Formats: sequence, C-alpha cells, structure tokens
Amino acid sequence: MTGWSGAGGSALLAGLIAAVAWMQPAAAQGSGSALLDAIKARGQVLCGTADTVPGFSLPDSKGVMRGLDADSCRAVAAAVLGDAGKVKFVATTIQNRFTALQSGEIDLLARGTTWTLGREANLGLEFAWVNYYDGTGFLVKASSGVKSARALDGATICVQPGTSTELAINDYFRVNRMTFTPVLIADVAEIRGAFLSDRCDAYSTDASALATFRFSQGDKAKDLVLLPEIISKEPLGVMVRKGDDKWFDVVRWTFIAMITAEEKGITSANVDTFLNSNDPDVRRLLGLEGDMGKALGLDNKWAYNVIRQVGNLGELWDRNIAPMGVSRGINNIWTKGGLQYAPPIR
Repeated sequence: MTGWSGAGGSALLAGLIAAVAWMQPAAAQGSGSALLDAIKARGQVLCGTADTVPGFSLPDSKGVMRGLDADSCRAVAAAVLGDAGKVKFVATTIQNRFTALQSGEIDLLARGTTWTLGREANLGLEFAWVNYYDGTGFLVKASSGVKSARALDGATICVQPGTSTELAINDYFRVNRMTFTPVLIADVAEIRGAFLSDRCDAYSTDASALATFRFSQGDKAKDLVLLPEIISKEPLGVMVRKGDDKWFDVVRWTFIAMITAEEKGITSANVDTFLNSNDPDVRRLLGLEGDMGKALGLDNKWAYNVIRQVGNLGELWDRNIAPMGVSRGINNIWTKGGLQYAPPIR
C-alpha cells in the first residue's frame, strides 16, 4: 500500500489540497484581499474624512455625518457589508490624513485630497477614483474692489499649509511674476475667521470650498466675491493603501457603479423597477447575471445595495452639493458634458 511519505506522496497531497481549495466557495477561501476580509470580520469600514466641510463631511444637528465624502464612504460600506450604515467616520486633518491611512488607522481616505503624481508615487497610497473635479480659486471682500486674481500682486493670502493649494498659488504667482505673502493657518475655522477679520486680503483653497463658505454666510454672502480665475486642476479623489489590489478594485468599482446607475437612469427610488430589465448592462450591474460581485469578492448584489441605500452619483450631488449653490459643470456625467465616465461592468 502506498504511503504519504516521500516526494511522490507530498506532491499528491499538495495536489489534493489545491483541488479541494478550488472547489470551495469564494467566501470560504477568502476574498483575495487581507483588508477586505478584515473589514468583513470587523463589520465596519473605517473612513477618514474632514468632518468640518459643508457639502463634503460635516455632522448635522443630530450628529449624523453629511456630505459627498461621507456618502462616498457609505457607498463603499454598502458594497462590502450590504449596509451603508456600517461605517465609522474618523476625523483627519491636513497634517495627519496620509499617516492615518498609511498606518491602517483608516481603510480609505475621502477628504478632498487632490490626485497628484507626487502623492501617488511617494506615499505608498493610490487614488481609486475622483469624486469631485475642482480647482484652486480666490475669495476676496467686495469692498476691496478686486475683480481678478491678477490684481492680487503684493497681497496677503490665507492658505492652509501642506496643501496642493499652497503649491498652486506659488506656481501661479511665479508664472505671472507677482509676489504675495502667505498667512499659513491649518484649522479651517481659524483660517476663515482670519479672512473675515481682515488678517489677509484673500482666502484661497478649492473653489468648491470657497463657494460653499460664501453661501454659508447668508445675507453677508454678497460682501464676498469669488474671483473668476481657476488657477489649477484639483481632481479630488478617494485614497487607499497600495499593495491590496482587490480592495482598490472594490473602492474604484463602487464609484463606477454609481456613475453607471446615473447613466442608466437608475436611482435609489426606482432601482427595484429595473430588476426585470432585459438590458444586459443593467442586469450585470444589479447582480442578476454575470457574477460581477463574486469577481470582486463581494455579494452579487453589491451595486444594488449601493444604489438602493446611497443612490447614484447624481443623487449624491443633488443631496450634498447642489444646496450649496454650486453648479455641477464638469462633475456631470459624460452624456451631459461632464468628466464622469463609467467603464463597462462586464
């Protein structure tokens, strides 16, 4: 009788183990992502946000986090855990946001962070998708009489240190042979207070943040002027750590699912009416055929859960950004003249 000892027996045993593993369901084998498996075991997605920015991440009067970044996190939780509520929001600052992600304190970062080569090449992090296309702008007092950024030569400008905005301002003034004096303040509330109390001539950050800040001033909004120049490209993305490709795929395709839903006219309110659709794209999106979820290490209803519980990308915009008085513009889907374009789910 043949035993299990020797090279031949070892090879046979290894082959049987591999065969048994191949026959096991994906859930039993694991998703192929250490982080995804850890999140499933934990039952919660840890998401880094700012928690101070209206329209993006700011608690409401009941302490519930609201905003585009917050809903981006909820969408990932719905895809992974089937429940958009299973997300823990972790407040991060400009200074510690990358460290928090690098150290594993958070699973993803959704904090108005600009996608740049330097960040992706040097930090061990990568951008899964862009949830807001933005650009650096300037806000001034109407009483200053300034109508253009070219009139800011010699001005003092309030800006957060360590941001892409600081770099963009330096580049803009250098190219235009102008000078300025930076007033560097890290805290958002403090920097806005400094601007309103005339510690600086202008306040510079992403144009969306300037527009929402101006809008938040109510009757005094007319006293503030958003200058027409947008001096940089600021694609604000959701970041993950490098080295876990499956987790990267999950976060990326969560956003693609929301764009696809908007392209198809599928919303949180009508998604169930599409369950009898004959459209192959819709059927794959909603998990009715194709095993797209299984390929990601998720339930095949992953995208259905995202749409039903959080909405399509347009719903996120209408719920969070539109009330701030910001035009959607290039953030629209491609069929409406914007940049959001979904690769096929197939």
